[in-house]
Amino acid sequence: MKKMTCKQLGGACDTVFSANTFEEIAELSKKHGMEMFQKNDTAHLEAMNAMKTLMESPEAMQAWFQNKRKEFDALPDF
Repeated sequence: MKKMTCKQLGGACDTVFSANTFEEIAELSKKHGMEMFQKNDTAHLEAMNAMKTLMESPEAMQAWFQNKRKEFDALPDF
């Protein structure tokens, strides 16, 4: 099991997610992002806009995911 924060995953806060795989942690981050969107949280909305811009380039988005996956894989298990 590994931990990453919302900020480490491109978000805006220090909420900690714990998961066994990168896919699981990405899904937890996505759910958190949807909750913050529904709450109209300004900081998270800004982070989402930055991600939206990144998503306009499939190559840039793929590179971002690969880097985050490497960061996750390099984390120690707890």
